[in-house]
Amino acid sequence: MSASFPPAAPWQDRHLNKLTSPAGAIRRLQPGRRILIGSGAAEPMTLVRALVEHGDHLADNEIVHILTLGPAPYVAAEYKERFRHTAFFIGPNTRQAIQEGRADFMPVFLSEIPELIRSRRVRIDALLLQVSPPDAHGYCSLGVSVDVVRSAVDSAELVIAEVNPNMPRTLGDSFVHTSRIHCMVEVDTPLLELKTEPLDDVVLEIGRHVAALVPNGATLQTGIGKIPHAVMKALANHHDLGVHTEMLSDTIIDLVEGGVITGRKKTLLPGKIVTSFIMGTKKLYSWVDDNPLIEMRPSDFTNDPAIVARNERMVCINSALAVDLTGQVAADTLRGKFFSGIGGQVDFIRGAAKSRGGRPIIALPSRAERGQTSRICATLDAGAGVVTSRGDVHYVVTEYGAADLWGKSVRERALALIAIAHPDFRGELLSAAKDRHYVFPDQLVPRGPYPGDEALPTTLKDARRAIIRPVRSTDERPLQELFYRLSSDSIYQRFLHYKQTHPHEEMSTLVDPDYENAVALVAAPAGDETGTLVAMGRFDVDPATRLADVAFVVDDPWQGQGLGTALLARLAAAARSRGLLGFTADVLSSNKAMLGVFQASSLHYEAERDGGVTHVVLRF
Repeated sequence: MSASFPPAAPWQDRHLNKLTSPAGAIRRLQPGRRILIGSGAAEPMTLVRALVEHGDHLADNEIVHILTLGPAPYVAAEYKERFRHTAFFIGPNTRQAIQEGRADFMPVFLSEIPELIRSRRVRIDALLLQVSPPDAHGYCSLGVSVDVVRSAVDSAELVIAEVNPNMPRTLGDSFVHTSRIHCMVEVDTPLLELKTEPLDDVVLEIGRHVAALVPNGATLQTGIGKIPHAVMKALANHHDLGVHTEMLSDTIIDLVEGGVITGRKKTLLPGKIVTSFIMGTKKLYSWVDDNPLIEMRPSDFTNDPAIVARNERMVCINSALAVDLTGQVAADTLRGKFFSGIGGQVDFIRGAAKSRGGRPIIALPSRAERGQTSRICATLDAGAGVVTSRGDVHYVVTEYGAADLWGKSVRERALALIAIAHPDFRGELLSAAKDRHYVFPDQLVPRGPYPGDEALPTTLKDARRAIIRPVRSTDERPLQELFYRLSSDSIYQRFLHYKQTHPHEEMSTLVDPDYENAVALVAAPAGDETGTLVAMGRFDVDPATRLADVAFVVDDPWQGQGLGTALLARLAAAARSRGLLGFTADVLSSNKAMLGVFQASSLHYEAERDGGVTHVVLRF
């Protein structure tokens, strides 16, 4: 614990001597000094109000803080001679002042702010904060805001605290002894609240796609807003999740009480929910009060990428304003103006990337400005700031699916991102990609994930597991690699002749079904993140007969284990839902395995042999 030990004199007497009025506390401040204000829901509103009401003696004071939920009257133009604000992270209450040049923005990783303060590179002369009442030993809790406040408590020359009985007593590195506080102002006001917004269909779908990337036993980091809320909602059927995050919200409560979040599988501080600040409703503040499950730590602990990486299966979920076709993420600027900040995005993206089994995720809706613009962009707007570099980005998720960019070329990245862009913008994005020579000149517009058709696992005869899902435009190269791995016999059985090459032109059509007249499914080894494919099944509809020609290819080491049977069952379900009458196929008469799959199916089997080829009809 970094707070100082109690003095020899009884702390109660010293505490009483420090009590003062808001005006009296503000009079202790001196002109030209830098003042840090407590963060988030712990903003000391009475002291902030007193700053402007009783700070006539102040001049050229710099006020710094990360996001605060309450008012920021000191940024008003009328107080420009007294105060100038520098934001470590821009909130709605200071955004206009920064965009108009009446306040400043400091681009900085949240993990590094405490060291800037301790090293006095960003010297904190005075600290205004809010704490819980002292306990029997004279210790107050920093409550819902430890983050960068911890380092300011330890470094500031003058510490002024609102003492509020509504501030929860949180545990961890959250305590400050009254001996460290120079002035105390007693208040009894509710904490600022951050209500959860209603969830729409877009964010619910994003939540579902993100949740599919979260393995059981993972440790989570999420931020503020509707998307993190939707993700937590979609995790209701997971188990043994843990939490190591910079910010905690109400969405955590249901998952803890439902047994989803246990922390048992965490590899760092198991059983603890680790966070640096808490923003939510009164229900959340009551829940964290004296709750031993909650471990409050400063930002240089929660956000340090090396510490984040000590959590195995670390899944970090962050938002963005835009992503370009190479994977660059803009998150602190909007239309060329500063909008928010770097915050902890890069800290956690890099930490998750170094975690064993970790997954860094950027999640955002596909459109902005009421659907008029695409958040997946050919290039970022002029003046847009790259918060997360293209080299740091792994997964990008929209309501149309997940794009895995790690280890992918610019061509593969562009196609993957276009596939999860809104369909209204895919054509123009592809045109822009062709203009920049990112993709093939004849590249087809990615259709994106087939809606409503989920990836489903299947267990094979030898107990291996595979995931069967609709093909994607980004499967072109993995499918090509599958075909080149096939033995000569397998090639002959699939194409009825020996085939030496499988060029782009052929592959691009195979991965571009329209899902009405053609459906294609692929199989990948369960748990494999390399993009490897081990099988494909596809049917193409003959409108005249309402029958569909069906064909399969299975990697040699995976043959004979039931993968063809599983693909046939999924394709038959898709064909029935489209009102088709059945399948046709031309199979080498020597291909007993494929004929056996057809014969063993529940479909009505008809066969006619013509030389070395058997024509099969399967009717529903």
